[in-house]
Amino acid sequence: MLMSVAVKASLFGRLLLAALLLIAITLFAVDYTLTSVSAELRLRVFSISLGSALLALVIAYAVSRSLARRVTRLKQFAEGLVEEEGDGGSSDSGDELRSLERTMTRVADQIRKLLDRLRFESARHEAILSSMAEGVLAVDRDLRVTFCNDAFLRAMGARKPVFEQTRLLELVRDPGLLDVLGHVVHTGEARKQLLKISTAQTRSFEVQVAPLMIPSGQGAIAILYDTTDLERLEQIRKEFVANVSHELRTPLAGIIGYTDTLLDGALEDDQHNRRFLEIIRSNAVQLTSIASDLLVLSELESGYDPPEPEQIPVRQVIEAVVLTVQAEANTRGVTLIAADIEDVEVTGFRLRLEQAVLNLVANAIKFNRPGGEVRVRAARTADGRVKIEVSDTGAGIPSQDLPRIFERFYRVDKGRSRQVGGTGLGLSIVKHVVERMNGSVSVESQLGKGTTFTVTLPKA
Repeated sequence: MLMSVAVKASLFGRLLLAALLLIAITLFAVDYTLTSVSAELRLRVFSISLGSALLALVIAYAVSRSLARRVTRLKQFAEGLVEEEGDGGSSDSGDELRSLERTMTRVADQIRKLLDRLRFESARHEAILSSMAEGVLAVDRDLRVTFCNDAFLRAMGARKPVFEQTRLLELVRDPGLLDVLGHVVHTGEARKQLLKISTAQTRSFEVQVAPLMIPSGQGAIAILYDTTDLERLEQIRKEFVANVSHELRTPLAGIIGYTDTLLDGALEDDQHNRRFLEIIRSNAVQLTSIASDLLVLSELESGYDPPEPEQIPVRQVIEAVVLTVQAEANTRGVTLIAADIEDVEVTGFRLRLEQAVLNLVANAIKFNRPGGEVRVRAARTADGRVKIEVSDTGAGIPSQDLPRIFERFYRVDKGRSRQVGGTGLGLSIVKHVVERMNGSVSVESQLGKGTTFTVTLPKA
């Protein structure tokens, strides 16, 4: 019984059982067919048959053991391809081929799961790279594109789609990017470099390139951070600091100079001391105006607003502004006309809107010619929005200055601006106020004919 179980447990056992059965059949056949011959001949035939059967049995044993060892090694190799769960092959029953079949089935299942996981990870990584705001580019050792995301194509102004193995030179003509990628591919050293790449417009990038191993050899992967806006903001910050310093230095120098003059003895000069004090006061008022406008800009940029927006009658806002600046218009000989004011309303913050309209009307009066005219209108547009126009008959604004007039401290005529007492912040405040109310402001101007500012706000 034990022998029977052992025989069934291996490939060799089955071959041995088959060989023994073959010997028994052969001996029976020889004995049956040689009944009529002599005993000596029968003995010879029987001996030859038995020897052949034993030789076949030995050969079968050698072949089966060699085959069993190879099958066992193949099974162990297959089990080593993936991590086996449980007790591996210790629970296998049957011969080596059946055990190998079960092992290969488990291995195939594990490989299938592994491939599914790899596909998922690959799809996830590609989705992450594709959705990045930074440009991502991967190339092989011949600088052929193996991957690039939409952000890179937009930055380079390239058309989509881009197929694999496209030469990078077909997408990018910038020698700086080509050089840094080539250096990383050939040396295997990561590099970081600032580049200005010219496409439809010149933009600045911080490029980080690292080596990347791919099946065809060593390639490189680059991440492009667009620093154009950061550089522009940094330049604006520098200009702002320089402008604030300059604007504060001028009135401060006047205050200090005339104060020193008074302290040096001019205080007793009845003919001039009053004029010196008026100059000091004028410069102090200029400093106060700059500080006040800077605080307003700071509040607007920080998002601070009154707690609740309200319905604002535009007519009342314009009437309040006209009352405020009427005296200055009379002093400068400018006619102020508030006509064609429709009864329209907008939603927002009345104090802010009055500040914006006041700045526009005050500028129109200050920079007008003697005997000129300032006209204020308000009406509803065809799409239901509200449009406020402030027109003057001044000297106008040169076309090259129009894109910058809403910048802080930017002045078209610096000498006249200081003469009339402007801070250079009024139009910047107007732009911030209007945009906080989800509106827009535009300007049209002709030299020698005048300027028109148009504020467009959504309907209430």
